[in-house]
Amino acid sequence: MAIPTILEKILEAKGDEIRAGKNWISHADLHEKCRDLGATRGFRKHLEQQAVKGPAVIAEIKKASPSAGVIRESFKPPEIARSYEAGGAICLSVLTDEPFFQGHRDFLQQAREACKLPCLRKDFIIDPWQIPESRCLGADCILLIVAALGDAQMNELHAAALAHGMDVLVEVHDETELSRALALGDALIGVNNRNLHTFETDLATSERLKTLLPEGRMLVTESGIRHHADVQRMQTSGINAFLVGEAFMREPDPGSALRALFF
Repeated sequence: MAIPTILEKILEAKGDEIRAGKNWISHADLHEKCRDLGATRGFRKHLEQQAVKGPAVIAEIKKASPSAGVIRESFKPPEIARSYEAGGAICLSVLTDEPFFQGHRDFLQQAREACKLPCLRKDFIIDPWQIPESRCLGADCILLIVAALGDAQMNELHAAALAHGMDVLVEVHDETELSRALALGDALIGVNNRNLHTFETDLATSERLKTLLPEGRMLVTESGIRHHADVQRMQTSGINAFLVGEAFMREPDPGSALRALFF
């Protein structure tokens, strides 16, 4: 019997979490709660407007990961959000997965209430129930990981998120996944430079996939940005949108670390 990959383990646990959530509140009731919410903050709009002028940074709020363990002991999402905003971030990414990343749904709400930045819910979205749930938590954007989804499933979730006024960041790791993501139409593409099998990062992944995007299409590069030379390397390839977190989470003042890396 094959040993389950970390992604398979995460998705199995996520399925259990969703089933428990549905026992607590129905999809219909979540959808009804969304009716009373104000407009989203325009995640993609802010990202695209900033990328024309300079680095567009999505700064990540993450306590831990399966590969790195606990990254930040003193973890206060509101303080981190304000620090990132002061440091020049244009958007936030907030981990809400609890079993594997020590995240929490409340972290998204706390971070969003502490600043004016649009927020991405960084989680494993695999079920339509999670779409209105994400909206109710304050998400301006959700993440869809192509490696975790079938095409029909991805289409359904993408359409549902847009219908709820949220943007969607579609994460890919290689050419095959990029082709599937582009079939969604005008999706916001994120390229994770981390190999899912070896966990090594290679910025050449973003460089390679950028050449396959339609002219003028934005690409968000994820993972492996550690030095200003990495930023310059991506910009040389026409990439000016970045999702960075772990490097900042290890610093006393994440916002100052962000400013030093990008500005």
